[in-house]
Amino acid sequence: MKLYFKQRLFSFRQCTDIFDEHGNVMFTAEGEIFSLGRKMHIYDMDRCEVGFVQQKLLHFMPRFSVFINGQYMADVVKEFTLFSQNYCVEGLGWHIDGNVFAHDYRITCGGSYIASIHKHWMSWGDSYEIDIAYEQDIVMALAVIIAIDCVIDQAQVS
Repeated sequence: MKLYFKQRLFSFRQCTDIFDEHGNVMFTAEGEIFSLGRKMHIYDMDRCEVGFVQQKLLHFMPRFSVFINGQYMADVVKEFTLFSQNYCVEGLGWHIDGNVFAHDYRITCGGSYIASIHKHWMSWGDSYEIDIAYEQDIVMALAVIIAIDCVIDQAQVS
């Protein structure tokens, strides 16, 4: 299933819409304005929260907890490396390979394809194409991508 992720340029709340192939809004991700650490909520079309990503503070490397339908599922962890950006999803065994800063990477589990993300460079604002292999992984894959995007965003601000 392909989804398209477009960040709003001048959004105070860090609001992002996720569209299907036909341009219909499938999900919305919204950040909390005043919070200790980054927090992003993922809402479905009916504005029901289906996912939540929360930064864990006081860790040497960036770490985000992922909750699906209110239940803790996994942690997205940036691994310590000198020359590349490596991430893993502790609790699911997912690994992220590719160029994370260029938003061109794949999520795999034991060599099996889960999802990929590719940035569209020639667009107004940041636009991404997400390809997710299995429908049951949609919200989890979106939460992982959002957590990685939060880490990249913080690195660019610092």
